[in-house]
Amino acid sequence: MRIYEPDQFTLQALKNTPIELALDVPNEVIPTLAGDPAAATAWVQTNVISYTPSVQFRYIVVGNEVMPTDPISQSVLPAMHNIQNALAQSPAAANVKVSTTIRVDLLGTTYPPYAGAFADSAMAYVVPIVQFLAANGAPLLANVYPYFAYIGSSGQVALDYAIFGTGGRVVVHDGVLGYQNLFHAMVDSVYAALEKAGAPNLQVRA
Repeated sequence: MRIYEPDQFTLQALKNTPIELALDVPNEVIPTLAGDPAAATAWVQTNVISYTPSVQFRYIVVGNEVMPTDPISQSVLPAMHNIQNALAQSPAAANVKVSTTIRVDLLGTTYPPYAGAFADSAMAYVVPIVQFLAANGAPLLANVYPYFAYIGSSGQVALDYAIFGTGGRVVVHDGVLGYQNLFHAMVDSVYAALEKAGAPNLQVRA
């Protein structure tokens, strides 16, 4: 389960359940947490530590679909560091992973999947983040929207391929791999991009 900002009613409801939670740091809060470790510690204490171990936090997600051109882009990685340091201060939260969520739009190439690569304009933003994730055993979260890719394909992508409607039929062949739906092809293009960015073993959660 994922919630895009701390919600006390939701967090209370999740206490003593087996549901694992990804909790977002809202984009507008990121610059404050990046520039002030004490603010990051207070945010973690209020929204995470006070609910552990009753709530099963899996990820703290620092930023949703931040693009390199966004004013807050330079704050994402420092905020991730500060959040992780704050989590490490509590044994109950030390194993919670810190990540961020990207848009597939950060890729300059997505087809065929093995050719997936981040756009040159995104590399300075993405590479330090994926290095942080790889060093800390955290996955990269990716919002993958096959329908939007279908809409923007000018008829080059079949609708049944975009909406899991091929009935198991392979539509796209990419070397030894065959794809029955656009979702898996898009996820594999992210894996290919990560390999080219120097993080071949990084996991993707979509």
